[in-house]
Amino acid sequence: MNRKLLALISGIILALGWPTYGFPALLFFGFVPLLLAEHHLRHTSEKRKGLKVFGLAYISFFIWNITTTNWLRYADLFGASFAVFVNSALMALLLVLYHKYALKQSQNRALLFLVVLWISFEKLHLHWEFAWPWLNLGNAFSEFISWVQWYEYTGTFGGTLWVWLLNVLIFKGLLDYQKNRDRTVIKSTVIQSLIGILIPIGISLGIYYTYSHEGESVNVIALQPNIDPYSDKYSATNIKFSDLLVELTNSKITDSTDFVVAPETYFAESAPLHRFENSLLKSRLDRYVNSHPNVNLITGISFIDFFRDPKRVRKETNTYRFQPNTWYDDYNSAIFINSADSVPMYHKSKLVVGVENFPYQSVLKPIIGDAMIDLGGTVAMKTTQDERSVFTSSNSRFKVGPIICYESVFGEFVTGYVRNDANFLAIITNDAWWNETQGHKQHLSYAKLRAVETRRDIVRSANTGISAIINAKGEIVDYLGYNEQGALSGQVTTNDHVTFYVIAGDYIARISFFVLIFVFLIGFFRRKKEKY
Repeated sequence: MNRKLLALISGIILALGWPTYGFPALLFFGFVPLLLAEHHLRHTSEKRKGLKVFGLAYISFFIWNITTTNWLRYADLFGASFAVFVNSALMALLLVLYHKYALKQSQNRALLFLVVLWISFEKLHLHWEFAWPWLNLGNAFSEFISWVQWYEYTGTFGGTLWVWLLNVLIFKGLLDYQKNRDRTVIKSTVIQSLIGILIPIGISLGIYYTYSHEGESVNVIALQPNIDPYSDKYSATNIKFSDLLVELTNSKITDSTDFVVAPETYFAESAPLHRFENSLLKSRLDRYVNSHPNVNLITGISFIDFFRDPKRVRKETNTYRFQPNTWYDDYNSAIFINSADSVPMYHKSKLVVGVENFPYQSVLKPIIGDAMIDLGGTVAMKTTQDERSVFTSSNSRFKVGPIICYESVFGEFVTGYVRNDANFLAIITNDAWWNETQGHKQHLSYAKLRAVETRRDIVRSANTGISAIINAKGEIVDYLGYNEQGALSGQVTTNDHVTFYVIAGDYIARISFFVLIFVFLIGFFRRKKEKY
C-alpha cells in the first residue's frame, strides 16, 4: 500500500469536491484514503510515526488548500502562502492528534475523537484571531443548496458532521473488509452509505419544494460601480463617487424603490466620524434622498475618529496614536440615510486577518513585520463594535441587517442580525481584490448558506461583482456579472419567522467540544479494548 499515493488521492478528492467548480458528494469519502494511510502506518514498527502521519496529512491538506484558495495570491503572495501553509499544517496536526489517540484507544473511540476534534477546530476557526473558516466542510454544499435546506436547523456544522459520518462509515467498512475479506461487508457499506447520503438529501428536497413564507415585498437596487480597488477606489474623492452613485441609481430607480444598496467602502476617502453630519458628502446624500423620499440608502464608508481621552484607548481595539495625547480609530462602516434626521451606523466587526486585524501582534509583528493580505476590505487595522446593528426603513416596515464582506462567511454571527429583528439582509462587499478567480465566486456562493440558515432574502452589492438577489431558499434570483458596471433592481420578501438555527446557533460545535473533552479524558483513564 503506497501511503503517499493515498494521501495524494485524498487531497485531490477534497479539492474536486469544493465549490464553485466541484461536486460535494466526493467529500463523503475524501478523507478515507488518508485514514487508510494513517491506519497502515500506525500498525507498522516504523519509527517517528507521528512525524510521518503529519507529512502524509500535509500532502492531502496542502493540495486541498492550494487548489481551493490559490486565488489569494492575487492579493498578496506572502499572505497567500502564509494562509495555505499554516492552515494545511493545522489540519495535519489534527490527524497527528488522532494518530496519537488511536495508538492508545479503540478504533471506534479514536474515530469519535477525530470527528469532534475536527468540528471543534472548525468552531475555533470562527472565533480566534486567525479566523479562516473558508474551508469549513459545511460550506462545500453552497452550490447544491437543495441538498442542505435543513441548515435552517443545524447550520453548516450539520454539513460537516454529515461529511465525517460518511467518511467514518466507509472507512470502517473497508477495515472490516481488509480484516475478513467478506464481500458482503462491501455491499453492506455501500447500501448504508447510500442511505446516509440519500435520506438527508430527500429530507432537504422535501423542504425545498414545499418551503414558502409570507411577507412584504421590498423593491431594492444593488449598485455595482466596478471600481479598481488597487488604483481608482482610493485615489478619487467621496464627492466624485457620490455623483457616480446618483448616475447608476437613476438608471433603475422608480417611485416604488424602497432601498438602494452600495458596496463596502464605496466612500473610501476616510470621513471624520463626528463631523460627518455637517459634511459636504452628507449634504449631497441628503439631497439625493430628499429627491426620492421613499428611498432608504445603505452604503459602505470609511470613517476616522480622532479623540484625546486616554480612557477610550482599549487594548483589544486597533487604536492608533496620531500624536502625543491624540489617538484615532479607523472604521469600515455601513451607514443608513433616509428622510429621518439621524444616521444609523454599523462598524464591521468580523475583520479580515492581516488587513483589518493583525493577530497576536506582540508575537508575530517582530517576525513577519507588516505583511498583509487583501481579502476584501481596506488595508488598515480596524475598530469594531460588539452588537449587530439593524437599520429600520423610514416607514418602519422594513428592517435590514447590514453585513460587510467577510462577515457573510460566519453563520452564527449573521444570526445576530435576525435576533435583532432584521427581516431581510444586505451584504455589501468589495470582491475585486482577487480578479477573475474562484475567490469572488465562492464568496457569493457562501451567501446562499446564510439565506437558508436564517430564511432571509438577501440583496448583495459588490464593487466589481457578483451583485445578486438571493431568496430565502438560497436561490440566486438575479445577478450582475463580475467586472460589469451597473445597477441591479429586483424584489426581496421580508420574513419575521425565526429559524431553529437562529435561536440555537452552532450547538453542534458546542456539543462536539464537550464530547471532545470527555473523550480526551477517557483516553487517560481507560485502556484500549479492541484492535484492528
